[in-house]
Amino acid sequence: MSDLRLRRSVLYMPGSNQRALDKAKTLQADALILDLEDAVGPDEKVLAREQVCAAVKGGGYGDRELVIRVNAPQTPWGEADLKAAIEARPDAILMPKVSSPAVLESIANHLEALDAPESIDVWAMIETPAAILNIQDIAKARRDRRTRLTCFVLGTNDLAKDTWAQLVPGRVPMLPWMMFTLAAARAEGLTILDGVWNDIGDIEGCRTECRQARDLGFDGKTLIHPNQLEPANTSFAPTEEEVRRATLVIEAFDKPENAKRGAIKVEGRMYERQHISMARRAVNWSDSIAARGY
Repeated sequence: MSDLRLRRSVLYMPGSNQRALDKAKTLQADALILDLEDAVGPDEKVLAREQVCAAVKGGGYGDRELVIRVNAPQTPWGEADLKAAIEARPDAILMPKVSSPAVLESIANHLEALDAPESIDVWAMIETPAAILNIQDIAKARRDRRTRLTCFVLGTNDLAKDTWAQLVPGRVPMLPWMMFTLAAARAEGLTILDGVWNDIGDIEGCRTECRQARDLGFDGKTLIHPNQLEPANTSFAPTEEEVRRATLVIEAFDKPENAKRGAIKVEGRMYERQHISMARRAVNWSDSIAARGY
């Protein structure tokens, strides 16, 4: 059985909405981002912090990965958010507006000063033009274990705001930034999640964008409504045909007569040894989804 961490569907939940925090315990999401930042108005920031941290401490979320998105340290709420989040012990803390490795170095210092448990990872929002220009150096910050960096989260709405790029079907204006960020993430072994689909009434549009993100190589998609979970979960899962073919490739290369061969033919297609790791990933992915149950 694979221990692959599923992040097909990563749902933002507003920390100021207690009903939403409770409902999240029953939703078929791989991970939850309990939000103290964009989804929460200034007058509700303190309430959101209290509710989110109490929810994480209280548990009941099963295998769902719990992530707290805090406000940036330079805001009036940032320092208190980070301290409270560390005390709550989520799986990860999501930092907004990470535009340079210096931000991660500063967070690392804060985590050390607050004696944060080693189990807490750091996720980084990539949502500014500066972040795109500095993305390789930001990704390389993972080499310093103090940063705890494990995941990039694209903030496509903020990128559109700051660059004036249009959020059009197919996302042609953003594709260069998306792929550059993905390449930097893969070079350093980071997970990378796509930005949100804004039209909660257009499920098929969401499905199309999920499939695009999967084809591009993303691990999953961030979501803003429970009705987007099914499109994400199915789009980022290997199909039955992909798993069947992957199994055949693995079995073919495992045969004694193919032990020294660099390439073999399976059902009319040529596969090289580099395809074995891709095939194993598809099978492990499928096994992890089966173990999750949705």
